[in-house]
Amino acid sequence: MSSAPLPLRPARPRRLLLRLGPVRLPLRVRSLVVAAACVVALVVLLVLSLGMGSFPLSPDAVVAVLLGGGDALDRTVVLEWRLPRALAAVSVGALLGIAGSLFQSVTRNPLASPDILGLSNGAFTGMLVALVFVSPGPSARTAGALIGGVAAAAVIWLFAARGGVQGFRLILVGIGVSAMLASLNTWMLLQIELETAMFASAWGAGSLNGVTPETLVTALVCAAPFVLASAGLGPRLRQLDLGDDVAAATGSRPALVRSAALLIGVVLVAAATTVAGPVAFVALAAPQVARLLARTPYLSPGLSALVGAVLLLASDIVAQHLLLPVVLPVGVVTVSVGGAYLVLMIVLEIRRRA
Repeated sequence: MSSAPLPLRPARPRRLLLRLGPVRLPLRVRSLVVAAACVVALVVLLVLSLGMGSFPLSPDAVVAVLLGGGDALDRTVVLEWRLPRALAAVSVGALLGIAGSLFQSVTRNPLASPDILGLSNGAFTGMLVALVFVSPGPSARTAGALIGGVAAAAVIWLFAARGGVQGFRLILVGIGVSAMLASLNTWMLLQIELETAMFASAWGAGSLNGVTPETLVTALVCAAPFVLASAGLGPRLRQLDLGDDVAAATGSRPALVRSAALLIGVVLVAAATTVAGPVAFVALAAPQVARLLARTPYLSPGLSALVGAVLLLASDIVAQHLLLPVVLPVGVVTVSVGGAYLVLMIVLEIRRRA
């Protein structure tokens, strides 16, 4: 007596689960938890930044001012003296985090960042040219930084794109272009007037000292459409992780997506450089830190922006209050932290391949 074969049950789709300590969380939920933690950290750091200084304020007083209360002196200190710098740190960190995630997604290399590829030095070159030959105003500096960043990207693309863009070749060409631009910037600083050279040198170290609301607003207005475009580009970049053939089969155009991502990244770097100068290592570290915290198989521009904002705001607090009464450029702190991060990443990569 033969029995009929049992019907096969269709396999249930698996939800990707990741562990958070002893708790297993879906990937999307963990990303939301990490994003919420970054927002909380940003709020705490923002209150600390607005309250610390030669005229200290308690957290209650800072919160009261932000909610529309407080006396006249507290409002002047918080809203006019300290808030523009804190918002600049948050904005620049977020822009650099997004740009870093785009470059690293396109090149599939964690070492791809604007400062290593030479885009930050290119924006600095454009700013110097505008400062000396056009105008010292924020609009001229913004336009000069944008043109310089785009020109540096075009040169890198010209030499690296033969036979198709490859991450390793792009990084090598970027390092060479960055070195040449750094030499050109040094030569230009030696040729201009002392006061202008001192201002440009401080700005070139990556500094939020003396940032103005006009400069910040101009940069954010230029960057806002490209930030929105980067959000829409995220799913297309994740398709590229499957390979060009699979991405093309699913309706994506790999070459166009890469070009758009690089263009968006260049504009965001130029906007950030206009506000604070070439701040190093934030764009390098923020995407990888965000990926490690969320344990995602891809780089998220949104999470990278939040982590970049936290990193730069925390670094600026250290820069302002570590060696009082001397206020350091924030780039000095990010270089120190970023150098340690880079060494750690190289050691981990060597151990992984051993």
